[in-house]
Amino acid sequence: MQVEKGNRKMQRILVEEYRGKVLECTHAGHICGVDDTGSIRYAAGNPLHMTYLRSAAKPFQAIPVLQHGIEKLYGFTGKETAVIAGSHRGEPFHIAAIESMLHKSGICEESLLCASTYPLNADARDDVLRHDRPKRRVYHNCSGKHSGILALCKGGGYDIVSYCDPGHPVQRQILRTLASLSEVPEADIPIGTDGCGFPVFALPLDGLARAYLKLACSDLIVDAPIRSAVEKLTALMSEHSEMIAGTDFICSVLLRDANIVAKGGAKGVYCFGLKNERLAFALKVLDGSEEEWPLIVASILEQIDYTNRATIDDLYRISQVKISNDANRIVGYSKAVFDLTTDQE
Repeated sequence: MQVEKGNRKMQRILVEEYRGKVLECTHAGHICGVDDTGSIRYAAGNPLHMTYLRSAAKPFQAIPVLQHGIEKLYGFTGKETAVIAGSHRGEPFHIAAIESMLHKSGICEESLLCASTYPLNADARDDVLRHDRPKRRVYHNCSGKHSGILALCKGGGYDIVSYCDPGHPVQRQILRTLASLSEVPEADIPIGTDGCGFPVFALPLDGLARAYLKLACSDLIVDAPIRSAVEKLTALMSEHSEMIAGTDFICSVLLRDANIVAKGGAKGVYCFGLKNERLAFALKVLDGSEEEWPLIVASILEQIDYTNRATIDDLYRISQVKISNDANRIVGYSKAVFDLTTDQE
């Protein structure tokens, strides 16, 4: 596939929003799909667009935890191990799992460097406020990741105070893992600071898609310890899909389909791999919106003739196909408007 290297001039309108019969909003972005040769198979916009992974990095950040057997060392359950790769919404079962992890590993909540906040789930947040309870670090949607990495630091004998420093041994291992799976050299991966304080990595969409392809198709991973950790992690993500996001959130919906490995990140980045089809996609909504994810992913799956219609229907169910006003009256609609180009075009 011939691709240009410019980002903005290649952007495509992915979703249109109508209020009544008038086009009110558009959401532009880029999509890249790769096959099991690592080649770009599908695209909309610029498949080489550079983007920070944000929380789409969490499965890769969790891999070293399983490589070192930390979940066995501290007796983490499957749910507790899965939430390390999750962006949980602060529902009671999420908080119970993280509190249990901290208790088992002997780590205090104050050691987490993510900010104290309220749960993202509306019902959970309302319950906290109704009972006049304070903000907590475990409510932060990255607290599962922080708890897992702190357990790795403690179990591996690494410093736990500087665990968010890009030069920390665990962070260096995470970077090496991501570089290996994405096939992007470490030196070519820019590093910033994420909202939770962790290092955040940037990759071109094709590299990000290749990394997710290997999560779905672990036979493509050369390194045996990484491959074993990926197989354990992705199995837990599917088995405990509710721990990766929350009730009726896109990640949990997609992961209920055993053929899919998926995770999103802040500011509009979303990724998923398909095991049987041996394909993976990475996309970026340029205005940073997340509401369009289910509609975009549903359209991608339809365009590649994905056979599990139930998954597509589930995505439409949670999407903003119908736009409602504050009184829950339908006043408009959204639709995906992009066409994937292929390597044959």
